[in-house]
Amino acid sequence: MRTEPPQPVAFAAPPTTRFVAIMPAATWSAYKTQIQFGFAILAYLMVLVGAVTAVSANPDAGWRVWVALLPALPGGLVVWLTARQLGRLDEVQKRTQVQAMGFAVAATALVTFGYGLLETAGFASMNATLVLPMMAFFWGAGLLVIVLRQRFRR
Repeated sequence: MRTEPPQPVAFAAPPTTRFVAIMPAATWSAYKTQIQFGFAILAYLMVLVGAVTAVSANPDAGWRVWVALLPALPGGLVVWLTARQLGRLDEVQKRTQVQAMGFAVAATALVTFGYGLLETAGFASMNATLVLPMMAFFWGAGLLVIVLRQRFRR
């Protein structure tokens, strides 16, 4: 009797559930930071377009300075979300980001300083609003080079 295998236990079939393509709770928990960042950028762009439109339509209004500063509120939210996310990275990711940001700051400084020298030679003045997109471009390029170098070094 000891050598006989135990009798199989019959379990009820698992309940059938219909397939759900997107599970909202799982999506929120997996992409919470990206969703918050996307909404913050969307809010910034909406307030920016509204403020530029209002200030352009009312060039003599006394409140135009305050309206022009309104995009700084959602912009501050973007900065806070970015700083919070950087604080959640591990040491290797932080090192990679710091290297990419250092490259972006140095490259942007080199380009803007160099163009400032060209302005003394008669070139047109560079708009200061180009500095942040330039820095973002250099950050992305630096990050790409660093990640590719780490990946193919092995």
